[in-house]
Amino acid sequence: MALLKKINHKAQTDKNSGFGVNANSYGGRFVNKDGTPNIEKRGMHLFRRISWYHTMIDMPNWKFMSILFIFYIVLNFIFALIYYAIGIEHLDGIEQSQSVLTQFGQAYFFSAQTFTTVGYGHISPTGFLTSALSAAEALIGLLSFAIATGLFFGRFSKPTAFLKFADNALISPYGENKGLMIRLVPFKNTNFTDATAKVTLAMSLEENGVQTNKFYSLELELEKINALSLSWTLVHPITEDSPLYNFSEEDFKKMQGEIFVFITTFDNMYSNTVAARTSYTFREITYGAKFETMYDRSKNGSKTILHLDKLNHYQKVNF
Repeated sequence: MALLKKINHKAQTDKNSGFGVNANSYGGRFVNKDGTPNIEKRGMHLFRRISWYHTMIDMPNWKFMSILFIFYIVLNFIFALIYYAIGIEHLDGIEQSQSVLTQFGQAYFFSAQTFTTVGYGHISPTGFLTSALSAAEALIGLLSFAIATGLFFGRFSKPTAFLKFADNALISPYGENKGLMIRLVPFKNTNFTDATAKVTLAMSLEENGVQTNKFYSLELELEKINALSLSWTLVHPITEDSPLYNFSEEDFKKMQGEIFVFITTFDNMYSNTVAARTSYTFREITYGAKFETMYDRSKNGSKTILHLDKLNHYQKVNF
């Protein structure tokens, strides 16, 4: 109850957060650092509750390439086993006097040539079963490469907000009071315009003996900027109207809370609106610090240099 009294009840709660108020139904944070909901879906078969297209589009590059490579190797291995089971004598060009391992290796590479429709001609199928199998494999190969090409195009053409958030939010001096500071930066050669930010505070509080989730929209000094070319520090002034007005450094350590950050901006390259999200738990908020400037003038004064490696740089200050 002592912590509940810290909340500024003048602040209006946000009823459009999209999250439930029953705190006992939630585990961990609401939103992961990468902006995805911290939710695991169950109660339905895996193949019905997962969109494989979205999964393949969103996964990291190394994992995507690994899956394609493993799929290619395993599928050709299976076809090579079937060719070998039908009989090596039905693959014209493989000598019967060779070792079993050599014969299987040549069957494997015949499968790879058929799958890719390269067909060097050194080995050719004879007999109905082997010919039918090679025809089916060629069709599967064409369909597989069509799907892979579509996935490659989808991954490269997907509008993405190349925005990076600082690892920690800060409570910094702001005028005569304090302010919540959240910094982000565009880190690729993109051109963003009309950037809009929304920040929501979530806290789990005990109210009348029941653990309840409370959500508050945090007013920002600037909610929209015309161009997002340099770093942008979102500032929530902690005034008498802020739900964080009475909070001390110890309160941030004791209370369970989270800050959601939502950014939408227009990407001129894609001519489309893109979005980025992240969150900060109270433990990821540094009290009594301010961000260091990320940009300065070039030596000849002709350009502004944006130092991306300084995104997380801050210095401690006293209030």
